[in-house]
Amino acid sequence: MKPLQGKIAVVAGATRGAGRGIACMLGEAGATVYCTGRSTRASLTVRQNGTDSPFGLAGRPETIEETAEMVTARGGVGIPIQVDHTIEAQVKTLFEQVRAEQGRLNILVNDIWGGDELSEWGKPFWELSIEKGVLMQQRGVYTHVITSRYGVPLMIERQQGLIVEITDGDNFSYRGNLFYDLAKLSVIRLAYAMAEELRPHHITALAVTPGFLRSEAMLDHFGVTEANWQEGAKKDPHFIASETPFYVGRAVAALAADPNVASKSGQVFSSWNLAVEYGFTDVDGRQPHWGNYYAEHVVNQG
Repeated sequence: MKPLQGKIAVVAGATRGAGRGIACMLGEAGATVYCTGRSTRASLTVRQNGTDSPFGLAGRPETIEETAEMVTARGGVGIPIQVDHTIEAQVKTLFEQVRAEQGRLNILVNDIWGGDELSEWGKPFWELSIEKGVLMQQRGVYTHVITSRYGVPLMIERQQGLIVEITDGDNFSYRGNLFYDLAKLSVIRLAYAMAEELRPHHITALAVTPGFLRSEAMLDHFGVTEANWQEGAKKDPHFIASETPFYVGRAVAALAADPNVASKSGQVFSSWNLAVEYGFTDVDGRQPHWGNYYAEHVVNQG
């Protein structure tokens, strides 16, 4: 039996990137995965026809249906549900559907983001757009609070569960932009706060970060594919230490399968350190360690 056979998961923000990788690896471990997000095949058709749509992200082609199909192809059960996690009523309806169809929830992954197009890198905070900064917090933090608010009651009913907050970075170092830094550190603190309140209910909450993520958007940015991704290092040498979204996916799957995961509640972990601890590799067989690479090639090189 696969380690997560019979487990029910919701991956909020599963359209692309880390969310898609996590959904797929939970599926690989046998879970039934509800894949939520805004981008559907129908919404892409609307946008391609020249009509403005509230769904989708920066013209990206990925959809939640595609993610769900990938989950199923890897041995799990993928279920796509269109949800805008900034809208409380839609989140509430999502978990009502999970309750009606499954009667339980074992794993909740909060990976909603939508902040890339709002980031203004290279500007001091006093020159940043307040409107964009506040919207980033709404998309990247507020959504996580709403999602946990309606997902956790399903876990409390059975006195078990795992909540994973996806962030960027496993320490308190500055992340280069005030609003970005605020969002990514806030979800780490959210995991800590939820862990404190959920401990009597035997529910674990923690945060996980990937390293240099070789997402669909990042591959496009470097003009490469997964087949020839190393070519991207010609533009940025640090890209050679990148990892696929499936790496952090295997990290989350390993945590979900760990019977002693409660000992990790309230903390933040990295894909690379969890790979060492649990002994998994990326899907290409590598075991990249962004922490060691960053310390040697970024910090020590000034």
